[in-house]
Amino acid sequence: MLQAILFDVDGTLVDSNALHVEAWREAFRRFGKELSFDEVHQQIGKGGDQLIPVFCTPEEVKRFGEALERFRLELFTRDYLPRAKPFPKARELIARIKDDGLVVALASSSKAPEVTHHVQALGVGDLLDARTSADDVEHSKPCPDVFQAALRALHGVEPRHAIVVGDTPYDAIAARRAGLRTLAVLSGGFPEDELAQAGAMDVYDDVADLLARYDDSVIARERPGR
Repeated sequence: MLQAILFDVDGTLVDSNALHVEAWREAFRRFGKELSFDEVHQQIGKGGDQLIPVFCTPEEVKRFGEALERFRLELFTRDYLPRAKPFPKARELIARIKDDGLVVALASSSKAPEVTHHVQALGVGDLLDARTSADDVEHSKPCPDVFQAALRALHGVEPRHAIVVGDTPYDAIAARRAGLRTLAVLSGGFPEDELAQAGAMDVYDDVADLLARYDDSVIARERPGR
């Protein structure tokens, strides 16, 4: 029986992936690296600890990796975060899941202040049973740490009793490594075949589409009382 749904935030509940791409591009440019939108977007879903080494040598990571991440965080918080908007029906989907007797956690690779901002913008603070961020773990996605921390915060819900909803291959990979199944949405900009290859069992256009087809979803089939 299903007990919990773990939501990624950026690209899943909030339209922010393109904003993250531009912030990262600007940050890398500050340190002498010109990257295309597609190059950076392919890595969105990872935290800075996993993303920066893709584009920097170990020597560069040691020399300016922390400064780059700090600049990117300050830049995103100041110039980009205020432009991030919730996707339609995000709160309604979470409310429907709660009405079915399930617990809900947010599990993000973003920093805690960003997650707090998004919770306020989504208006879901009253619906959440837990939230975790990159600040709660040693390694961000695609490592499983964030999802494992969320399960612990839900008082030990076992992986087989929970499902992840995410938008990137890294969500699905991290979920699989934590023993979790994944439902994916296309709203983060990743193609359906990449999400499926990473392990997503079903793919929806966005959270509004998942809500519209909720009665036929694995969540409805496995909810308590069924």
